[in-house]
Amino acid sequence: MNPPTDLSDTLFLRANDFARDSTWLHGPATAFARYGVVVFAGLLLLGVWRLRGAGGTELASAVWAGLSTLLAVAVNQPVAALVAEPRPYAVHPAALVLVDRTSDWSFPSDHSVVAGAAAVGLLLVSRRLGVVAAAAALLMAVTRVYVGAHFPVDVVAGLCLGGLVAGFGWLLVRRPLTRIVRTARMLPGLERLLAPSAW
Repeated sequence: MNPPTDLSDTLFLRANDFARDSTWLHGPATAFARYGVVVFAGLLLLGVWRLRGAGGTELASAVWAGLSTLLAVAVNQPVAALVAEPRPYAVHPAALVLVDRTSDWSFPSDHSVVAGAAAVGLLLVSRRLGVVAAAAALLMAVTRVYVGAHFPVDVVAGLCLGGLVAGFGWLLVRRPLTRIVRTARMLPGLERLLAPSAW
């Protein structure tokens, strides 16, 4: 097991001390740390809905935003197993923990990987949706440390990994995915489903 960096450990302990003194934040922070991924799912679906009648590349970017989020989580699993960083509460048994303790590795944070991928993916779709997703991603990262589930380095790495998968992945799949989307949307069922008048 690899220990966290000294700076990350120090920042975690300070955040944990703040969490002890801010009981009024426990409810909303815990709720977002646990269920905030639903916000990203909603934004990703909204991106597809907004571009349902757009050209192939635009619709492909919305499809990729969702696909890249799933891909980023898959990529994160072997990375986490390779680094094998213990959770903060394994290193600091007396730490305040506001969510269920798990036995999986801490670095990078799965929740932050989802947030980073969704934010970058949605920036490809719409600047407005991307900005909202980026703000939610930062909030996710902060709350995952606040509730005692991750060290700061875990969430920063998660945001970066997710963003890299979404951003660089789009450069690789843009053309083939656009062709696939253009072909698929011509199918009778999908053609009617993706028509703006169908919504």
